[in-house]
Order: sequence, then structure tokens, then C-alpha cells
Amino acid sequence: MAGELEARAKAQAAVSPFLSGRAKLLIAAVLVVAALGYFAWTAFQRSTVFYYTVPELQARGAQLYDKQVRVTGMLVPDSFQREGTAPLAHFSLTDGQRQLPAEYNGVVPDLFFNPESEIVLQGAYTPSGVFRTDTIIVKCPSKYQSAPPQA
Repeated sequence: MAGELEARAKAQAAVSPFLSGRAKLLIAAVLVVAALGYFAWTAFQRSTVFYYTVPELQARGAQLYDKQVRVTGMLVPDSFQREGTAPLAHFSLTDGQRQLPAEYNGVVPDLFFNPESEIVLQGAYTPSGVFRTDTIIVKCPSKYQSAPPQA
């Protein structure tokens, strides 16, 4: 009987010289997991956008030219300008000390002109020192207060 089992095992080995079914399944599973991991990693790498303040962005300068970043600050009073009825807007952001000229082609959010609102721009910093923004996010002031009574 032992000789018969050995003969059968040799016959199977001769018929399927390649990996067994379990080994093939294991290799396929490892390849699928590796491919999914790679796709997830590349997706997260492309979606990562760093936040900078106005001075940080200007200090990094050439390192950030034409890369997608976010910069945060407040609107400089009276800096907002549009050319006629064109959607292209020019304005400046500040951290209270330094200013960053920016341009945006589109409609700005309602709270953009609120002096208490923090503005987040997403776009690219150019070698000319202008931040070309694709997206404007306005963070609402943390608390609203009623206007002082008028005399």
C-alpha cells in the first residue's frame, strides 16, 4: 500500500510539474494585495496638499513654484480688484505683517470680504511672486458678535 501511494504521488508530480493550487492562490493573493497597496499609495500622494502661511510660502520660494499648495491669510483691505466685468480678480492676502499678491478667475464666496474671515487659497505659487489660485475656501469667523449700538 505504501508503494502504491508513492507511485501515485510520483505520477501526480509528473503530471503537474508546476506549483500546487494552494501555492498559486497564495501568490495571486499577494499580487492583488500589493497592487491595491500601490494604487492606494499613489492616490494619497497625488491628493496631498500642504498648508503654508504667507511668510512660509514666500520663504520657500523656488521650492514651491508651480506645485499645488494651500496658503492661508486674511484679505488685505481695499486690495480686491476686477478688470471690468471679467471674472479675473486680483487681491492680496496677509498674515498681519507680509502680503502675498494673488489672482483668481471666478466668483468669490460670500464671506470673502468679511474682515474677520480667514481665507485659504489652493493653487500654485509663481516665479513672479503671484499666487494663482484654483480654489478659494473661506473659514467663517469663530464667533459672530452683534454690531455696537449706534448713537
